Amino acid sequence: MKLKKIKIAIDSPAAAGAGTISKMLAKNFNLLYCDTGKIYRHLAKKLIQKKPKNKINYLKKISKKINLKNLKSKALINDNLAYIASQIAKDLRVRKLVLKFQRSLAYNPPASYNGSILDGRDIASVVVKDADFKFYITARTDIRAKRRFKELRKLGKKVEFNEILASMKKRDREDRTRRHSKLKKTRDSYLINTTNLSIKSSFLKVKKIIDRELNVIWKKT
Repeated sequence: MKLKKIKIAIDSPAAAGAGTISKMLAKNFNLLYCDTGKIYRHLAKKLIQKKPKNKINYLKKISKKINLKNLKSKALINDNLAYIASQIAKDLRVRKLVLKFQRSLAYNPPASYNGSILDGRDIASVVVKDADFKFYITARTDIRAKRRFKELRKLGKKVEFNEILASMKKRDREDRTRRHSKLKKTRDSYLINTTNLSIKSSFLKVKKIIDRELNVIWKKT
């Protein structure tokens, strides 16, 4: 019997652990994975490098060439780049350009995969509204800032914790109050708070929920 491909949508503020958990889930369930925030970081990096006179026309051009390989660069793990990306993401015209790519991944993963998993800010509420599983992963702001601080330090970047914390608070505020596709928990999303959980414990908690419901989904196919 051919099993239905599943779609998992994960939303979260920065450094809550969603990216790592998503990668672990993708590996466990053989799913195509995309960190959608890195799409905007990729666009931000290109804008900084090119400095085009007409930003929107340039974004239209390069958005047609986005692929998953573009999103694997460690250079995208940069708080300044992340902030610029969050500013770009406010523009509805840009979001529409990116949305097409995101949905093509979510709804049409290669045949070798059992489905897809996307994480970002508006995945459950906008990108994949009919996802089979929706999760909102969060953690206390200071804990998230410590995680990001350690991550950047490991990459050899000279950063100050207080600057990371202030930047994160600003991004959280803007993500939650922007006009379009704001960060929020949908009613049908499972809430996972990772403040006092290890990555492994967080992953197992999410996996348990998926395992519990997968048989129900597949029995319907």
